[in-house]
Amino acid sequence: MKNNLLLGFAIVALLFSSCATDDTADIYITDNSVINNTTNNSGGGEGGETDVEIPINAAEYSSDLTLEANKTYTITGPVIMAEGANLIINEGVTIKAIATGADVYIAISQGAQLIANGTASNPIVMTSGNANPSAGQWGGLILLGKAPINSVTGNATSTSEIGSLPYGGTDASDSSGVIRYLRVEYSGGAADGSSENNGISFYGVGAGTTVDYIQVYEGADDGVEFFGGTVKVNHVAVVNCQDDSIDWTEGFSGSVTNAYVKHGADHDKGFECDGYNTDIGNLSNPKFWSKPTVKDVTIVGLGSGTGNEAIRLRAGTQGLFDNILIQGFEEGFDLDGDAGATSDNPTGTGVLNGDLDVTNVTFTDVITKMKNDTGETFTEADFISGDGNGTGTDYATWGAGWTVGN
Repeated sequence: MKNNLLLGFAIVALLFSSCATDDTADIYITDNSVINNTTNNSGGGEGGETDVEIPINAAEYSSDLTLEANKTYTITGPVIMAEGANLIINEGVTIKAIATGADVYIAISQGAQLIANGTASNPIVMTSGNANPSAGQWGGLILLGKAPINSVTGNATSTSEIGSLPYGGTDASDSSGVIRYLRVEYSGGAADGSSENNGISFYGVGAGTTVDYIQVYEGADDGVEFFGGTVKVNHVAVVNCQDDSIDWTEGFSGSVTNAYVKHGADHDKGFECDGYNTDIGNLSNPKFWSKPTVKDVTIVGLGSGTGNEAIRLRAGTQGLFDNILIQGFEEGFDLDGDAGATSDNPTGTGVLNGDLDVTNVTFTDVITKMKNDTGETFTEADFISGDGNGTGTDYATWGAGWTVGN
């Protein structure tokens, strides 16, 4: 549905009716709207405003929606920004989602933008509205862009798992907006066994998007997942997510810099990296594979006796890793694939060609540094150089003050 412009006496009548029964007037979305708290109380905070939760209509918005700094908002269903519309979130905003699972999420469609400018001292928080929050109580944040993906042929688009919204295209420099100092909590609600929300999902998001300082905390599925695209993400923390912390597929060729991953009691891999989506196939013509740059990363597991992998590389993925610190895993890098450059899963070919490479890595409490299940023959030294030289990311500095669960 589209947001409606309510005019004249209809607004007056509705507001008068709502004020008679509630401390806070109902919110009606208008073009270029600012949703704010208009309730005044001399006993309240600065300017006499009372600290109340402000509802945002579950709707598809065709015009800008602005959330005022330091306010708390609530959502009860999908909030979708249509092409040409901006969701503008100022510093200190908290968005609480009703705890009904997958059907409550925020989506930024192709051609729309999210302008979320938090600060280290006043971050933006998207969380569960439940009094006892836990993983999976709401969906998460979804961004959809026009950058290349390899799950389609030519100029076609694919559709997202949640919401069936289009993504992908040919514009590698496409922008979905600006995100700074944003934390997503208790996300990952599942629609069914195969369609699950992540904390933050980047679907075909382009390199024109600014993403700097994000955290996903206590998610029921992946923390951050990239479905193709070229977006460059800097300063990302994923703590206590129950599936993979950072995941890529569908030809992702952006970058992840300064990443911190910490596992909780329920978890899977630190990174799960696919060259293409094996549920769909590599349909791009000519074919291309995921090949991001990954630099300055710390991955903290629960100890080498827990039998888990820090980084799984499969389905032909490529990638250039530098300055990696891995602590507390049975396996550091697990490589899966088939032999031959023309195979469907040429992960090992990437190693032989220098398209899948690790430089400067330190393993602490790790039993197996590299496991080769690709069908190709190569040594650990062919894949890893600078063993013992990795220092990871300086999370203690850049994560201070705005992240949780450390």
